[in-house]
Amino acid sequence: MGYSRQSLFSNAKAVFFATITAAILLFTGSTSSQSQVAPKLGYHVVHGWPVLPEGRVLGSVAGCAVDSHDNVFVFHRNERTWPDSDELSTVPIALPTVTLFDGRTGQVLAEWGENRFAMPHGLSVDRKDNVWVTDVALQQVFEFSHDGKLLLSVGERGVAGNDSVHFNRPTEVAVAPDNTFFVSDGYINTRVMKFSPTGAFLSQWGTKGNGPGQFDLPHSVTLDQMGRVYVSDRSNGRVQIFESNGKYIGEWKSKDIGRPYDVAIGLDGKAFSADGGDQPQAPPDRSGAVVVLADGSVEERFGRWGNYDGQFQLAHCIAVATDGSVYVGDIKGGRIQKFVRDGK
Repeated sequence: MGYSRQSLFSNAKAVFFATITAAILLFTGSTSSQSQVAPKLGYHVVHGWPVLPEGRVLGSVAGCAVDSHDNVFVFHRNERTWPDSDELSTVPIALPTVTLFDGRTGQVLAEWGENRFAMPHGLSVDRKDNVWVTDVALQQVFEFSHDGKLLLSVGERGVAGNDSVHFNRPTEVAVAPDNTFFVSDGYINTRVMKFSPTGAFLSQWGTKGNGPGQFDLPHSVTLDQMGRVYVSDRSNGRVQIFESNGKYIGEWKSKDIGRPYDVAIGLDGKAFSADGGDQPQAPPDRSGAVVVLADGSVEERFGRWGNYDGQFQLAHCIAVATDGSVYVGDIKGGRIQKFVRDGK
């Protein structure tokens, strides 16, 4: 059978365009597949967490931590606010100031602390699930059982000082595996103090300033699995790292880290920092959660300044659970929010 030159040309043309079309489809399919396989994951807020009883709101959320069951303790001020005069009342807050939330459902599991605290600040949970808190008005540090029974108090009620038995607005506690504990002290004193398990003074370090080992408002203290001490040096805009004897190791400071108000260390060694922003007299401002690697580089930030879900007016405390969930307390917004990895 014979073919005309025109039909041969038409067939070749059809084959050529079919080949080109197939190649284009293969390329676009491949790039689409690649983008689906390796998306950039981040954190997103869990809407509807927590679940408060009808007619209830939290007060200013100052401290937060996670227990061994991944449930979340929140230390808040209920109806009390920090006065413009900066003169802090020592009259106890009548309503509960410690709330325990189910980390999964957000339901309230327990509340305590009524008629006990005057100006709640930091909260941490040790390996025995005991709860440690600081009160910047009462000038004291307390240890409680998980259900709120007082086990230990350090400092003299309502009396400020800078010696070995007094504090001046202490901010947080970190407990070591041997039950010694560290206190960041604080708004007026610029030091970290170390105590025995019974509350006897052992040592301290820090003076006012911006050099290595100096502080300008040590706002929180936490430990990693190696026993290193991390201090949120708030007004200096950095996190300082020390050995347990106070020997200076280094610092994290960058625009992306911002102004650290609190730091928590995850099981994988990553640090999570609450950037409280600069608090100008008028907005806009900055606030968020920061994921920091061991070398001080920022892996990512999530959240931003604002009052919608996933935003913060002032991120004041941060905690990370064993399942990777991150909890951020907003002291101005009067709430705590839960964040999880995308895809969960």
